[in-house]
Amino acid sequence: MKILYLDCFSGISGDMFLGALLDSGVNVEEFLREIKKLPLEFEIEVKDTYKNGIRGKDVYIKTHEHHPHRGLKEVTEVIKKSEIKDKVKHNALKAFEKLAKVEAKIHGVSENEIHFHEVGAVDSIVDIVGAFILVDLILPDKVVFSPVNVGSGTVKCAHGILPVPAPATLELLKGVPVYSRGEGELTTPTGALLSVMLSSEFGNLPEGKVISFGYGFGKKDTGNLNALRAIIVESKEETEKSSLNTSRDRIFVIEANIDDMNPQLYDSVVEKLFKVGALDVYLTPIIMKKGRPAIKISCLVELDKKDEIINTIFDETTTIGVRYYNVEREKAERFFRKVNTSIGEVTVKVSTFGKNRQKITPEFDDIKKLAREKNIPVRKAYEVILSEILKNE
Repeated sequence: MKILYLDCFSGISGDMFLGALLDSGVNVEEFLREIKKLPLEFEIEVKDTYKNGIRGKDVYIKTHEHHPHRGLKEVTEVIKKSEIKDKVKHNALKAFEKLAKVEAKIHGVSENEIHFHEVGAVDSIVDIVGAFILVDLILPDKVVFSPVNVGSGTVKCAHGILPVPAPATLELLKGVPVYSRGEGELTTPTGALLSVMLSSEFGNLPEGKVISFGYGFGKKDTGNLNALRAIIVESKEETEKSSLNTSRDRIFVIEANIDDMNPQLYDSVVEKLFKVGALDVYLTPIIMKKGRPAIKISCLVELDKKDEIINTIFDETTTIGVRYYNVEREKAERFFRKVNTSIGEVTVKVSTFGKNRQKITPEFDDIKKLAREKNIPVRKAYEVILSEILKNE
């Protein structure tokens, strides 16, 4: 089992992440070929350098652009127009969607109204997309982050002088173990975003054999070593399970037993839970004490959404108590692409696991829409589209 460990003893930023992974053994030229597929004007310089007596890498992204305030739509178009791998595109788009939700919540506007400030600039887009390219080149079975050092003091940003961590950083790090040591903003919004999007878990360095390591330097002079350390470890833990090449993360399962609610209300309850961020919601018929029939409502929830989901269950149902517990989840890597068929264009979800093993599923809503347009049975449209997709794989 290959584990990528990120030691955030001096925080984390986008350029620190790129430098650390490049210094840990990733082929620099291969990375540069991939990142140059972004349709943006920029240059990257990767320099071997020494700071505080330690050798590592500095990454400089050069552009003549002066930090335009791109919105989610503009950033999405840039990434979709690129020729990078579909899986990397999908992960990078998810990261910017996550950031848009955070910014929208902080500023009290819709996600479409959000304009990314520093994170909308070319160098930050390159940092985020580049991070997913590097992880894809390393192909770890698991990515583990240490607790994150956020620093202290204040930071000057587009919204004025604010306390560290900045609001977006703090919102992104909900559910993440953090601490404060050292002066200044050590963890940036980009660094916080990468830690929550890439982490399988947070904790100490896993047991195993060290294969390689590297340091990525930050640009601030903090007086101490301002660097992110990446360590690649070969572990015997769960080798057979990890050979599926899936990814792991931790989520909450939140449940409530309800025996006194109008069944007509469940549809709206489920709809609201999905709206506030549930990953999945399902209802199970159960028998409670004294033979009373009831419904168990269960939600799968990301760690930072727990309180919001619990409050929604209390608001929308008659329950007077909920229970929750932490579980580890194994996920197949997945991405989406458009496919042209004889009936029309459909979106296809591709899930990969193990060596040369994948599942291909056309989006059913697209099939229903095409069936209506062509005035043919949905069953027939599904059979034709699935057959053509599998034939061309």
